[in-house]
Amino acid sequence: MDTREFAERFLMNLAFDPTGQQMSLIAALSRYCTIPDRVGSVFILNGYAGTGKTSVVGAMVRTLREAGAPVVLLAPTGRAAKVFSAAAGVPAWTIHRRIYRMPSAGLAGATSVLNVNRVPGTVFIVDEASMIGDHESEAAGSLFHDLLEHVFTGAPGCRLIFLGDTAQLPPVGCETSPAMDAAAFRRLGIKVSRAVVTQTVRQGAGSGILLNATRIRRLIGHPDRDLRPSFRLSDDVSAVEGNELIDVLSDAYSADGVDATILITRSNRMATAANLAIRSSVFFSEEELVRGERLMISKNNYLWSESVKGLDFIANGDIATVVAIHSTESLHGFRFADVTLNFPDRDVDVDCKVMLDTLTSESASLEPSRLAQLWMERATALGTDSMRTLKRDPWCNALQIKYAYAVTCHKSQGGQWKNVFVDTSGLSAPPEGSSPVELYRWLYTAFTRATAHLYLVNPPEESIE
Repeated sequence: MDTREFAERFLMNLAFDPTGQQMSLIAALSRYCTIPDRVGSVFILNGYAGTGKTSVVGAMVRTLREAGAPVVLLAPTGRAAKVFSAAAGVPAWTIHRRIYRMPSAGLAGATSVLNVNRVPGTVFIVDEASMIGDHESEAAGSLFHDLLEHVFTGAPGCRLIFLGDTAQLPPVGCETSPAMDAAAFRRLGIKVSRAVVTQTVRQGAGSGILLNATRIRRLIGHPDRDLRPSFRLSDDVSAVEGNELIDVLSDAYSADGVDATILITRSNRMATAANLAIRSSVFFSEEELVRGERLMISKNNYLWSESVKGLDFIANGDIATVVAIHSTESLHGFRFADVTLNFPDRDVDVDCKVMLDTLTSESASLEPSRLAQLWMERATALGTDSMRTLKRDPWCNALQIKYAYAVTCHKSQGGQWKNVFVDTSGLSAPPEGSSPVELYRWLYTAFTRATAHLYLVNPPEESIE
């Protein structure tokens, strides 16, 4: 199929009339997917919220499949993969699950091994690419470089498309994401094609969510000016005072379900406090863990998925629901529970041991010193110094979990919820050491998680127009 025919079919697969920017994007993607000298290169698509980039890419996926080209959809997290799959109409993988495998020995916690790509002519498409950092992999190298190696050093004739939004938060510890930085590819000798779409079309011209997100995004272009964000309320954007939060949250849960609602906070400490308040005041939960509890996994785990078909590992950021609690225990100064968890994104149940200490910890996961302490205690109890034995020990490999009613903004990336509550308190005095651009990116990322209603929790009075 030549470029002209591909573009014509591309347009036929589009469910709406494209804007001028989208027409230019379709032409650029059609050239990239059909011209032979684009093999082995990457295409970076930077699209702001509401520009329809995912819908355009969904039409491109259908066109590629009609042309007989193998297509692999990827995303950094399970939630992002689920959103991407729904938009494109074909299954999507997390990057980790696609490019890594456990070594043949199957050691829990062992370093992952990079898979070899064996399908020639594949078009790899990675959504939420702005989340990809340079040192996120549990393998020896970085996730970014491992992905490039997987795509381009296996089967010949492959292409790689990154979709992202550079206005969102970059990966933790990074100023920018290398996957959205053309210079990062050029330094590696990889050719780059680029496109930027800024014209918003999603959620209608009257969307207050999109209006506020767009205004915040524009502030990012003025990093040297001390501009304070202001917000405009509308039918889909509301301000909520702290003393109203529990009632409004309860209404959202009743109307749309717990899984369609999220509260986004500025820190792990604030997320923990919010989770405890929600459990106590909304669900009246008195026990530390109850059936139906929504949990978020806070560290990758390889042990408990070994006997579960279709689940190669349990990823940091995966959401699970407690199906049953079988027992609890204290050991070596730590608390554990044996539970059955359901992972709705994969529709599987997993019997496992979880660590209760991490539920209310103010760190993202168990501190390294505490984890080392646990491993030393288990080594003493088992009378062994064998890492092979410890890597299969249920207590050493207990799932680290958090409550999942409130999360940090980084944890929310890649996800979408009908109702998003954003803690906007303290915007008059941003955290010490943070720049205005960091604040703007944080707000933009949080706002763009909402698909139906955005709630601003405790916004400064002067920020409301």
